[in-house]
Amino acid sequence: MKNHLVLYLASASPRRHEILTLMGIDHQVLRVPPPPGDDEPRRPGEAPADYVTRTAREKAVRAVQWIARQHLPVLPILGADTTVILGDRILGKPLDRADAANTLRALSGREHEVRTAVVLLHAGHAYEETCVTRVRFRTLTDGEIEDYCDSGEPLDKAGGYAIQGRAGRFVSHLEGSFTGVMGLPMYETDRLLVHSGLS
Repeated sequence: MKNHLVLYLASASPRRHEILTLMGIDHQVLRVPPPPGDDEPRRPGEAPADYVTRTAREKAVRAVQWIARQHLPVLPILGADTTVILGDRILGKPLDRADAANTLRALSGREHEVRTAVVLLHAGHAYEETCVTRVRFRTLTDGEIEDYCDSGEPLDKAGGYAIQGRAGRFVSHLEGSFTGVMGLPMYETDRLLVHSGLS
């Protein structure tokens, strides 16, 4: 039976929308305008693990404020942020094609970490979960990198790749959550809903 829970998804990511739909969770996508000039900068000395949790929390809080300004009905709010981490580097969305190619060269033949933090705000409480996945790329040729960049797929993806897309063939090993790398881990999201009493 379909779960008729209704919540706001504080993300314009089509992948997160798809995953919630697969989970049978009714939701409304909120397209909350980011602060002017906001590119989710990392604070000086901030660990990658702290960065991803903070940005997920900030997205959810901005959604609460935006809902109040728009006089929308009050519903639970789900926010998430996904970060690709190589060593101590956070690999965000590529600035351009050249940046995407450089990112893929850095990931080639190496293991990296994908962290997705999920935050649920409901009835005055904040519930948080973080999913950590280890991903290893096989060694990529320059031709493969160029062809992938030509597809346009890397340009709006953290770390410059979409595991559910053409880059899936680059992954030689994955330890953790496939949906977490996509942007919304099903297991951790379900746990939040259960712990909050919504599911």
